[in-house]
Amino acid sequence: METQNANPTILSVSDLPSRRLEQKKSSPSSLLSGTVPAYTRDPFATGTGADYSSSDDDESEDDSVVEKIDEQEIYDLIATISDPEHPLTLGELAVLTPTINHCSLATVIGLGVRVRLEQALPPRFRLDVRIREGTHATGDQVNKQLNDKERVASALENETLMGVVGKMLESCK
Repeated sequence: METQNANPTILSVSDLPSRRLEQKKSSPSSLLSGTVPAYTRDPFATGTGADYSSSDDDESEDDSVVEKIDEQEIYDLIATISDPEHPLTLGELAVLTPTINHCSLATVIGLGVRVRLEQALPPRFRLDVRIREGTHATGDQVNKQLNDKERVASALENETLMGVVGKMLESCK
């Protein structure tokens, strides 16, 4: 059975589930003090005065401390990714699985999700980005591409593809 989504329901950003409101209440100085787990710090955030992508931050963390991450935190990171065909985010479109089983942009969206998570999470987290089983005609092939380091590295060298992914990630907060 093919899923059609000709008229997607568009959600207001304020109606999306999120823990980001709790983070916004934190002062920028609390983000810098290390009291917030590293995975909740958003490298795309502006105005904090810190560059969390530097390796100095990773070296200062204690690797013996186990940091848990849950679905809501992952959702908060990827819900703000723009859909490559629409001026709305994946969260606003309520699209975290392909809307049709032959979506030609499933791999591109998956690559955007992978890049977003790789940039936002500490390197010790292993990523396994997959399409939900049964939601795409070539789901196995897409999953293989998204989780093959060499294929991902090759895709990241393609300027056109990275332009699309970069545009998708511009909306990330």
